Amino acid sequence: MRKRRLVCGVLLSLLLANLVVGYRVHSAIEKDTGEDKGYRVIRQFASVLKLVRKNYVDQTRVDYEELVYGALQGMLTSLDRFSSFIKPEEYDEMLEETEGEFGGIGIVISIKDDFLTVVAPMEDTPGMRAGLIANDRIIKVGDEETSTLSLAQAVNLIKGEPGTTVDITIYRPSTDETRTMTIERAIIEIVTVKDTAMIEEGIGYVRVTQFNEKTSSALGDALDQLSDKGLKALVLDLRGNPGGLLSSSIEVCSIFVPRRQLIVFTEGRDETSRHEYMSKPGTKYLDCPVAILINEGSASASEIVAGALQDYGRALVVGEKSFGKGSVQSIIELDDGSALRLTTAKYYTPSERVIHDHGIEPDFIVDISDEDSQRLAFQRSRLAGTDEESDAGNDIEDEQLRRATELLKGVMVMSEGEKRDFARIIKSSEQQSPADGKKPNPSAPASDPPNVDDRGN
Repeated sequence: MRKRRLVCGVLLSLLLANLVVGYRVHSAIEKDTGEDKGYRVIRQFASVLKLVRKNYVDQTRVDYEELVYGALQGMLTSLDRFSSFIKPEEYDEMLEETEGEFGGIGIVISIKDDFLTVVAPMEDTPGMRAGLIANDRIIKVGDEETSTLSLAQAVNLIKGEPGTTVDITIYRPSTDETRTMTIERAIIEIVTVKDTAMIEEGIGYVRVTQFNEKTSSALGDALDQLSDKGLKALVLDLRGNPGGLLSSSIEVCSIFVPRRQLIVFTEGRDETSRHEYMSKPGTKYLDCPVAILINEGSASASEIVAGALQDYGRALVVGEKSFGKGSVQSIIELDDGSALRLTTAKYYTPSERVIHDHGIEPDFIVDISDEDSQRLAFQRSRLAGTDEESDAGNDIEDEQLRRATELLKGVMVMSEGEKRDFARIIKSSEQQSPADGKKPNPSAPASDPPNVDDRGN
C-alpha cells in the first residue's frame, strides 16, 4: 500500500512538472506571437526603410513621408480593397463630398469578387447615357489598370473637373464584351424621389433613386399626395438605387414600421462592437401594403430597406437579387491630417441576415436580361437627347412592375386583419423566410447612424 502511494506521488509530481513546463512553453509562444513579435517586425520595417533610403538608385523617391505613406497604403489594401490610407490632401478633397452635387460621370462603384464594379449608374448622368449598367467591371481608367487600385484611388481617377473627359474600359460578364468609352464629366445633381403616380386604382408607385438627407421627407410628401388620390397599396421601386446615407434608409423604413423597431445592426470582430439602429417616430403608413422592386443595381441603403421590411413582413420583395454591399468603413483621422478608411463591421438585417456579398433575395424572382434592364432604365428616366425619348412607342413591358402590381391587387381583397401580415400570407412555404427565426429586439437602445460610405463619382 505504501509502495503504491509512493508510485502515485511520483506520477503526480511528474504530471505537475509537465503542466508547469507546458504552461511556460505556451506562455513563451503567446508572448512571441504577441507584442514581442510586433516589435520585432517593426524593427525590421525600420531597417528596410533605412536600407532603401541609403541605397535606392533614385534619391528623389526616398522621402521618408512618401515611403511611409506607400507602406501604409500597402498595409491597408492588403486587408481588403475597401480599406485604404488617405493622404492629407486626398482627405481634404474627400471632405467636400456630398451635399447634392459633385463632379464626375454619375456612377457608384464598389469592389465585387475582387473587381472594381459598377453598382449602378445614376439617373440623368453621363455614365447612364454612355451605357454603363450594374455589374460592369471597370478594368482600366485611362491607361491605369484598376486591379491594384484601392476603391478610393479608383474614385479619384474617375472624378475630375466638369467638362473634362475620362476613358473607362469595362468588361461586361453577361455578354463577354470588353469596350472603352470616353465620358465627359459633369456636375451631378441628385433628385431622389421620382415618378409619383397612381398606376392602378388604389395602387401607388414611387421610385427612389438614392438615399440622401432629403429622401425621407420627399417620400413622405409623395405618399401624402398619393393618399389624397386613394392610396391603398404601394410599389416602392429601388431598382438601380446604389444606396446613400444609412440615416436616410432608417428614416424611410420608419414610415412603414412602428417606432423603436430594429431596422439594421452592425457588428465587428466581437459582440461588444454591435450597434443597433431603431425606427424613428413620425408620420406612419403602417396599414399600407408595400411591394419593393430590387435588382442587381440595388445596393447598400437600398438593401437595408428591402431587408428590414421583408423581415417584418411589411413588404413583398420582387425582382432580382441585390448587389450585396454591406460592409462598414470607418474613417479614422490621424494627427498629420491623413486618415484611414478601415473596414470595421458588416450590416445585418433584423433577422441577422448578413448583407455583404450575399445581397437580398426577392420573395418573388422576376429575372430580365441586361438589355431589357437597360431599356427599362431609359424608359423610366426618359433621358433628354437620347433616342429613347423619341422611341416611346416601342417601350417594352416592365415585367417586374407588372408582377408587383398583381401581388398588391391580391392583397387589396384581403380582410384588414390579413393585410397587417400580408407578406407572410402571400409567400408560399418554399419562399425565403427570415434567417433561423431569430426575432429582433425592439427594446434595444437606439443609436445615431453614421453615413454609409458609398463611393459616387
